[in-house]
Amino acid sequence: MTAKTHHFPQVRMDRHAANHGPRPRDRPVAAAASPLKDLRAPSGQPWRHVWSWRGRRVAVLALSDILAFAIAWQFARFLNQFFSPIPPQLVWWVWFDLPSLFWVFVAATLALFANSGLYGRSTQVKNYVRAGQLVSLVYLSSLVLTYFYDPKLDPPRSLFFTAWVGSVVLVIVSRLLVNLALRPMERSRENTAVFLIAPAKRLRVLSEVIQKRSGYTIVGAALSSTLNSPTTLQAITTSGATLVLAEELPIARLASQFYWQLRRSGIELRLIPSSREMLYRRGTPEIFAGLPTLRMEAPLVDGFDYRIKRLMDYVGAGIGVVLLAPLMVAIAIAIRLDTPGPVFFCQERIGLHGHIFQVWKFRTMIADAPKLQATLEAQNQSGDGVLFKIKHDPRVTRVGQFLRRTSLDELPQLFNVLMGQMSLVGPRPLPLRDVAQFDPWHHIRHQVLPGLTGLWQISGRSDIDNFDDAARLDLHYIDNWSLNLDLEILMETLQIVLLGKGAY
Repeated sequence: MTAKTHHFPQVRMDRHAANHGPRPRDRPVAAAASPLKDLRAPSGQPWRHVWSWRGRRVAVLALSDILAFAIAWQFARFLNQFFSPIPPQLVWWVWFDLPSLFWVFVAATLALFANSGLYGRSTQVKNYVRAGQLVSLVYLSSLVLTYFYDPKLDPPRSLFFTAWVGSVVLVIVSRLLVNLALRPMERSRENTAVFLIAPAKRLRVLSEVIQKRSGYTIVGAALSSTLNSPTTLQAITTSGATLVLAEELPIARLASQFYWQLRRSGIELRLIPSSREMLYRRGTPEIFAGLPTLRMEAPLVDGFDYRIKRLMDYVGAGIGVVLLAPLMVAIAIAIRLDTPGPVFFCQERIGLHGHIFQVWKFRTMIADAPKLQATLEAQNQSGDGVLFKIKHDPRVTRVGQFLRRTSLDELPQLFNVLMGQMSLVGPRPLPLRDVAQFDPWHHIRHQVLPGLTGLWQISGRSDIDNFDDAARLDLHYIDNWSLNLDLEILMETLQIVLLGKGAY
């Protein structure tokens, strides 16, 4: 059992710190030669779980969904044979005697099921209801799309409603039958390898409870206080554990890193409800070995959503550079005409895992602004001094005021995104001066790629006075990251930029 407490704040130390001991506010330096990986990035073997029992279970469920759809459509076509057929404009090809429209419906439904977690292990009643709702959503959406595709099209109503009702009923029934058939097979499989993490006084109790249940084998244990110790994570992976049962996780800023590490390793995490609430919204309430838990299942294909995010970054930044090139040229001309000095402002900032990189912005201040900052520190309006903020900064130029209010000064960072140093959405990279003021837990934001925008920017930006509040927003983003959240932040950012709210 691991006993020593470790904290892993990702602080980089300079030579002085190495010789004389760590100092929490030391200036970060460039990372070592090892490759830098985002906390959410895949581990390098994204398909390793596909042919596991869980992967085969997903395949059986997906095939049952397709079969249920096929039976519903064939039955609807049989009943509709005496009425109007599907308009030829909607039949682009026929495969296995089923029209193209059927395969479009199936693909959309399977994608929605996967995104909603309906291919997980949960067999709760609400999942069957959700499946029926999503099938109905596909059918109703098709009506709207058909109208925009060709308002003159008149799909046969009898075929549509028969296929709709039949699909809802058969999908729910087939899923129920498949889950009933798979349940004995799952119980007959080899024992689940469980790794326990809990306070010392609870480890023995949890161990005794689990050992009384058949189907579970405890392969290791560690104290909650050692959650983020590299030794603990190594013990979990080498033990062969497929599930970690944890109670009373330490503060959320450390628990979040642990969650993502397990997720990348394909190891399921279950929380005893006394654990930190930061991760609660991700969990599915289930009984495990007679204990109430929250199941946090790892994805079947490791890092697939993150790969999509990075593709969106490169495509979005590339399109942005092309479309906004005339605007950027106009801004450059305005800067040169306004005050003497370069068009761009380049500054060292802290990125992934404390790596220092050059951030590009349009210059919004006079040329010697960095030299004057020391004389203005006494006027810093930041509540805790971590950030440097002055609402009416005398160094800002006339053009700079407009660029800051509209956030157009950040446009050159699209090139940082194309260079792989930043993402469209993520915690904002901060200057070395600010990071030097960090408390150790603030460095969790460096576990992911910095972004052009993030929750901080859409939640008040300059109106946030205490950096702890901004860091909590970054932590919330990391813990609850999804592609949908990124899209919501991007849409909200566009609205805020147009209104110029909260920026100075």
